Amino acid sequence: MMLTQPVTLTSVLTCPVCQHAQAEQMPTDACQWFYECTSCHTVLKPLAGDCCVYCSYGTVPCPPIQTAGPKGCCG
Repeated sequence: MMLTQPVTLTSVLTCPVCQHAQAEQMPTDACQWFYECTSCHTVLKPLAGDCCVYCSYGTVPCPPIQTAGPKGCCG
């Protein structure tokens, strides 16, 4: 029997422009491609090769990546 790790749903996004860090709840049913920094209002987009803003700027990758790895995300 395989044990599965619990999925972490909160990630701290750090803005690359102003370095503001904000804890956010990640969606479990979709990738989030845009996020507006609550401090400087820069709209963040995923970096090349990442599926969402959480994988690019967060402390925890998105739920699909956590459970299935890179091939399990919103392709």
